[in-house]
Amino acid sequence: MPRNTSINSVLIIGSGPIVIGQACEFDYSGSQAALSLKEEGISVSIINSNPATIMTDNVVADHVYLLPLTCESIEQILQERQIDAVLPTMGGQTALNLCIEASNRGIWDKYNVQVIGVDVAAIEKTENREEFRQLMVDIGVGVATSKIANSFLEGKEAAQIIGFPLVIRPSYTLAGTGGGFVHKKEDFDAALNRGLHASPTHEVLVEQAVLGWKEFELELLRDTNDNVIIICTIENFDPMGIHTGDSITVAPGMTLSDKCYQDMRNQAIKMMRSIGNFAGGCNVQFSVNPENEEIIAIEINPRVSRSSALASKATGYPIAKIAAKLAIGYNLDELQNQITKNTSAYFEPTLDYVIVKVPRFNFDKFKGANKELGLQMKAVGEVMAIGRTFIEALQKAAQSLETGRAGLGADGRQSRNLEEIMHSLEHPSADRLFHIKDAFELGVPLESIRKATLIDKWFLVQIQELVQLEGELRRYQLNNIPRDFFMTLKQKGYSDVQIAWLLGNTTEDEVYARRKELGIQRVYKMVDTCAAEFPAHTPYYYSTFEDENESVSSDRKKIIVLGSGPNRIGQGIEFDYSCVHGLLAAKECGYEAIMVNCNPETVSTDFNMADKLYFEPVFWEHVREIIELEKPVGVIVQLGGQTALKMAEKLEEIGVKIIGTNFSNMDLAEDRGSFSDLLKDLDIPYPKYGVATSAEEAIQVANEVGYPVLVRPSYVLGGQGMSIVINDEDLEKAVVNLLKNLPGNHILIDHFLDRAEEAESDSICDGEDVHIIGMMEHIEPAGIHSGDSSAVLPPFSLSENVQNKMEEYTVKLAKALNVRGLLNIQFAIKDENVYVIEANPRASRTVPFIAKAYDVPYINIATKVMLGENKLSDFTIERKLKGYAIKEPVFSFSKFPEVDKQLGPEMKSTGEAIRFIDDLNDPHFRELYNKKSMFLNAQ
Repeated sequence: MPRNTSINSVLIIGSGPIVIGQACEFDYSGSQAALSLKEEGISVSIINSNPATIMTDNVVADHVYLLPLTCESIEQILQERQIDAVLPTMGGQTALNLCIEASNRGIWDKYNVQVIGVDVAAIEKTENREEFRQLMVDIGVGVATSKIANSFLEGKEAAQIIGFPLVIRPSYTLAGTGGGFVHKKEDFDAALNRGLHASPTHEVLVEQAVLGWKEFELELLRDTNDNVIIICTIENFDPMGIHTGDSITVAPGMTLSDKCYQDMRNQAIKMMRSIGNFAGGCNVQFSVNPENEEIIAIEINPRVSRSSALASKATGYPIAKIAAKLAIGYNLDELQNQITKNTSAYFEPTLDYVIVKVPRFNFDKFKGANKELGLQMKAVGEVMAIGRTFIEALQKAAQSLETGRAGLGADGRQSRNLEEIMHSLEHPSADRLFHIKDAFELGVPLESIRKATLIDKWFLVQIQELVQLEGELRRYQLNNIPRDFFMTLKQKGYSDVQIAWLLGNTTEDEVYARRKELGIQRVYKMVDTCAAEFPAHTPYYYSTFEDENESVSSDRKKIIVLGSGPNRIGQGIEFDYSCVHGLLAAKECGYEAIMVNCNPETVSTDFNMADKLYFEPVFWEHVREIIELEKPVGVIVQLGGQTALKMAEKLEEIGVKIIGTNFSNMDLAEDRGSFSDLLKDLDIPYPKYGVATSAEEAIQVANEVGYPVLVRPSYVLGGQGMSIVINDEDLEKAVVNLLKNLPGNHILIDHFLDRAEEAESDSICDGEDVHIIGMMEHIEPAGIHSGDSSAVLPPFSLSENVQNKMEEYTVKLAKALNVRGLLNIQFAIKDENVYVIEANPRASRTVPFIAKAYDVPYINIATKVMLGENKLSDFTIERKLKGYAIKEPVFSFSKFPEVDKQLGPEMKSTGEAIRFIDDLNDPHFRELYNKKSMFLNAQ
């Protein structure tokens, strides 16, 4: 059926601020859906309160509403604009819940708006635990024994019937919020209360716990003609009991028998067809008994999900793009396969490679948190790796995590504490994958590890083989490793760093040089969705060690943009926003724009965003070989956060041009001590400081500068390791802890300006002129990390004198640091004196906020300046903000109820929202202003 011509305008509901369980995968899906609808000549409006996303950029939609996700906001849009249909399936649980609420209030009927992509009845069937259970029974799909409970008494009765262990699943919640396993009767009452309170409908499912069963996910698409295809089968490395967002996952399924897969496939199609009027993407989760392959359904999500983003990147099949077209009436066989360009979208991808996703945790930001994984998601991000084998992809994923690991072990960071290791195997946390390898190295039998983890034996055998390979490698020296064995090591995913460590007395560079002598180097394979059965036209590559290289370097002038890796607190979606705009600007300037990143949730890793995408770890060895192949004019490190910046020195060492501010000036700003010396030379006020390399030196410095002091390491992001201390004893503990976690780092001891105000400036410099894009005033005082503080643009209470000084110091520093591109400066203000705290000559989390508030193409301008294609004088920069914009941090403390929620110099927020106000009499602003007054006047 051709598209529904009555739909000429569509409203897409976004997912709001980033929180644990709902991250930038919905920026990817919403952006892709909007662009897909615009291709059809449809006017697209978007509502989302998240300023850090590409989705809320005017390059994506025709009309962007940066409003709170409420029915009142929806009605405001419908009054202002003629909307024919609403698409709620691209914004996660938040969008679905808002769609239901608007439907219950009669808003869609009042304004004659169709709900497309799913209907409200289907949402109710899948989100209401009892309706879903009954539907599965009716269609003959197995489910765990369960009872619904709307009260404490009903829950107690259900537990008595089902027996322990059991699981509590609240209805209508995100990422398992409020759910959990109950192993003992005495723990049940508290868990039941928690679940009932978490559910907006005060409803929970009390269910038989199938702990230790295997878990699988299927990503499906369905059209209005009831055609259904399976896009991807994803197997969880971790067994049932761990939220899928916290599980290591693998595609395609590695341990499924064909009979079980066909049965699961048939059940998934039956489930999707049973939930009503539905055209679009869907995620189905199953559990499989490893003893007899009995299958039970866990849940079905009639929307794109975190797994949809992963499946899209795993297969190259643009799920959100096709789902959007299905929602407006097209059938699958009427749409073009975006990869082959000559077959239809009615096909199921075939993978001749293996995908591994590993979650990224940030427990270091939540001191005292319960790190054991369960039904409530705790990961803040994830990485995806592609290899020819499972073990190659797994090692590449470990290299991608940004946790300092060089692969799966063999890097000097192994644990040798058997008791700690065995506890970790039985009580999974972020390190369990690495502890499995550690256990094998200590001689723990495979069967003991299997019983402790309940992980399928096939996966464990793959990891065990690494230990055997490492034992064999230790028999050699670098100059006599047989070429075939060297090749085997690289095909198993070993980095040069790991090989050097295993050999001892050898460096990474020496290993690199030796394998080049032997002719062992990476080749690049195309992600083509159909295992080369049809020619593919998408420039989307991964590396491996074989003979044929499918990535042919063109003779065009090229720019490589290094991405930001996995999302984590302190380095989030705002850096992906910057990278995407950097790519677009480079393409506009005539460069071939090449992206390197490993985050499957992001827009930057969409197959059609860059001219060429390398889905690879942002890890030195991988980046180096891509540069050798492509020979770019230069590399942009300024947009990808600390991940990319860490490459700058090595790039300079091998003679690769860094586009924008050079390494020495970036390093000067990052090195806290050297930067303070620069401020002194420029006669710019700064807090008294000193640099220490030991606790003894730190105490001496602190007594010279005066308590309280701010203790912080150089070269960190998100306030990692920062603390405010008031005496020698606390200082000694802080410094010892820092040097333990960041050995060799210089510790900066600043006098802390108590009850000072904090502000920021963001600017662009072309080497001659400096343009301040925006200045923000914080609500919280100095001492609260800027990412955790509400900020108002433009300043509302800073005097003209203070603002003039901020501008003066910004210009001075931009020129002294020889900035080419972006510069963010943080200030402390006390008694009309302006002090500079730090300067960041790179993209920062404030960039998208200012860009959206002022409607200025901030990164686009900065990138063209970095490339030397334009001077600032070539641009007319107009600020379109009327009134004020407020940036408000959003936290995910509900995932860690046991942690200290007090804010300080180390960042804890997971996302942010934007709010616009007309004037300073706005009630919301007055509340914030009163809070600021309270902070500053506190005794």
